[in-house]
Amino acid sequence: MTSIARPSTKPVNPCFSSGPCAKRPGWSFTALQGALLGRSHRAGIGIKKVQEVIDRSKAILGMPKDYRLALVPASDTGAIEMAMWSLLGARGVDVLGWEVFGKMWILDVVKQLKIKDARPFEAPFGSIPDLSKVDTDRDVVFTWNGTTSGVKVPNGDWIKSDRKGLTLCDATSAVFAMELPWDKLDVVTWSWQKVLGGEAAHGMLALSPRAVERLESYIPPWPMPKIFRITKEGKLFAEPFEGKTINTPSMLCIEDQIDALKWAESIGGLPALLKRSRANLKAVEDWVEKTDWAEFLPERADIRSNTAICFKVVDPWFTAKDRETQLKIIKDSEKILDKEGIAYEVANHRDSPASYRLWGGATVETADIKSCLEWINWAYLSVKSQEQAKAA
Repeated sequence: MTSIARPSTKPVNPCFSSGPCAKRPGWSFTALQGALLGRSHRAGIGIKKVQEVIDRSKAILGMPKDYRLALVPASDTGAIEMAMWSLLGARGVDVLGWEVFGKMWILDVVKQLKIKDARPFEAPFGSIPDLSKVDTDRDVVFTWNGTTSGVKVPNGDWIKSDRKGLTLCDATSAVFAMELPWDKLDVVTWSWQKVLGGEAAHGMLALSPRAVERLESYIPPWPMPKIFRITKEGKLFAEPFEGKTINTPSMLCIEDQIDALKWAESIGGLPALLKRSRANLKAVEDWVEKTDWAEFLPERADIRSNTAICFKVVDPWFTAKDRETQLKIIKDSEKILDKEGIAYEVANHRDSPASYRLWGGATVETADIKSCLEWINWAYLSVKSQEQAKAA
């Protein structure tokens, strides 16, 4: 196909998707043998299983004891939507967007909930809004990590400890891989298919005491779908926070999540998860530094994600192409890697700039990241060689 040297070592696990991401090392279907198939999630044993997910998650994350955590429907999207529809409208809102999902939450606040006192803060892919201009005496909605841009917030220093507003944080690709300042966050949402490699459709919703106080003192002016209702007769609807879910969850997925949480505990908990993810980013940083055609999509190192690791092509031959051609080149190289069984889903989100994205969460082995990068280099240069030959 080309004279470019073909790498000799393949990744052991070719799964580099950003969600569902790779299963934990050593995972097999035997991990699901304890699943309560054919049993009701409302039976005592079913409730106990859901509560186990809640308890283990809180313990690993070091969540404050007075925070409430629930399993909710519809993945992280359902969790953050539930929070916005239930909590927003009591005061002005600052909503941040610098990639696909954050921009969706801007649309929800401005176009769906139609909150009049809303201030959107947007930035292009690779950048982040000026956080010093955000007023945390207002409510704030933001993603901690932009999955489709590889841009994360550098820290929580911009959030006041004595804030008057609530902070609603979509942390789906940050939780279990980045340090979250829980005292600065009033709502945190995530989904299982991200950092710990769980399966889809289930979301987690964490509430601070300040968020609970808002729920019990404020009634939103819009109709509330049943799936979003987390209050009952003016009080927090406690059942979802006690393992009694709003609707029917998959007991198979619950068993899988318990297995992932036990694995996290077995390797050393949150510190070990953070260390593994940071090592994956470091491997990409080392590779980008020596690769003349690649550059990180985030413009600054301090906002560079260690989970959704995005890098773009800066080869003049590539950048001279129009966007559709650039996307095709990226996808063509991805197809080569897929066919070879090297790496799956390494092209970035369709709405992102033409770029590559590797998931660097804790379930991915650093050795596989290093091997994958050498193959990406081979695949990109192979496609380039083919295209140049066609044009000759």
